[in-house]
Amino acid sequence: MLYLLAFLAPPVAILLAGRPFQALFNALLWALGLVLLILPFVPGLLTWGLAVLWAVVVVRNRQAAARDRRLVEDAIERDRARRSG
Repeated sequence: MLYLLAFLAPPVAILLAGRPFQALFNALLWALGLVLLILPFVPGLLTWGLAVLWAVVVVRNRQAAARDRRLVEDAIERDRARRSG
C-alpha cells in the first residue's frame, strides 16, 4: 500500500513512514518536479522521478528496520529463555 502511495503521492508515503521532515523536503522537490513537468522543461521528469525514488527508498528502509527490530527482539527472547531454562 505504501509503495503505491510512494508513486502517486511521495510526500504522503514518507509522512506515513514516520519521517515528517523528509516529507516536507520531498514535497518541495515533488512540487517543483510537477511544475517543471507542466512547463516545457526536461528536468521536470527527473526531479519528479527523484522524489518518487526517494519515497520508495524510505518505505523500503522502514520495512527493513521493522524486520530487523523483530529479529533482534526474537534473539533477545531466545537468549532469556536459554538462560532461565
